[in-house]
Amino acid sequence: MRMSDIIEEFIKELLEENDEYVEIKRNELAEHFHCVPSQINYVISTRFKPSQGYYVESKRGGGGNIKIRKINNEKSDYLMYIINNIGKEITSNDVDILLSDFLTYNIISEKEAKLLKVATSDNVLKLDSKIKDEVRARILKNMLLNLE
Repeated sequence: MRMSDIIEEFIKELLEENDEYVEIKRNELAEHFHCVPSQINYVISTRFKPSQGYYVESKRGGGGNIKIRKINNEKSDYLMYIINNIGKEITSNDVDILLSDFLTYNIISEKEAKLLKVATSDNVLKLDSKIKDEVRARILKNMLLNLE
């Protein structure tokens, strides 16, 4: 298991123990795992994004307090939250992460995930790289809006 995976699992366990949120100090967590604080930043910025169902507040200075809150909503609320936070562009890799999270939290079925993956894949979107991620975002948002 990579260090990033271990740190992610540790934070997720803390979130399970605390109902609302968890507040951690970047430097203390880095000391605990014998890593640099930037490793903690990396994990938080890549594994605890709004698109993955988390709200993160980060405060600079004093060891870098970080508050992480899990967003617990009904399926439709969760999907609307994701749709509103996708932005104007999304990469194929970010779609994969979203779909994985959707499956983990039983937001969509395997069949829906496959359809979303195919419709937003680079194989289908044979477009100029300047607009590909923008078109992918529009397709994904519209498909998510139409899930029941």
